[in-house]
Amino acid sequence: MVSRLLAELKQTRPFARPGEEALVSILRTAAVLEHEINDTLKPFGLTHTQYNVLRILRGAGSAGLCGREIGERLVTPVPDVPRLLERMTAAGLIARTRDREDKRHVASRITAKGRRMLERVQAPLEAIGQRRTGSLGAPDVAALLRHLDTVRSGT
Repeated sequence: MVSRLLAELKQTRPFARPGEEALVSILRTAAVLEHEINDTLKPFGLTHTQYNVLRILRGAGSAGLCGREIGERLVTPVPDVPRLLERMTAAGLIARTRDREDKRHVASRITAKGRRMLERVQAPLEAIGQRRTGSLGAPDVAALLRHLDTVRSGT
């Protein structure tokens, strides 16, 4: 029987090793999820990365974070965090302020508009999560998280 992944990829030959199929399956799953999330966020004028920045800054509280710290916390790293933050500032989703004592340090904070945006996109994104993982029981989710941790850590 041909695996679902092989059918999705229209691949006729099996993978050389089960581990290879697992890695391709992880990559395919990430691509499918990112595409669906970006399609859901597009009508709101947001990308998945911008949504991620808003969540990071909401969690940072009133102190905010500098661009380097934001970049370190992104789910999917991007090469030009300053430009990303400039676009989000221009859209009014975040505010940036330069430190009075250290002019090199610029803190970014989520604005009220950014908070409202997070509220607006919450339900559609939760629906994706429910549709994609709702059929998994708590033990399955815990096992999946453990296995993905193992794959990411390389141990």
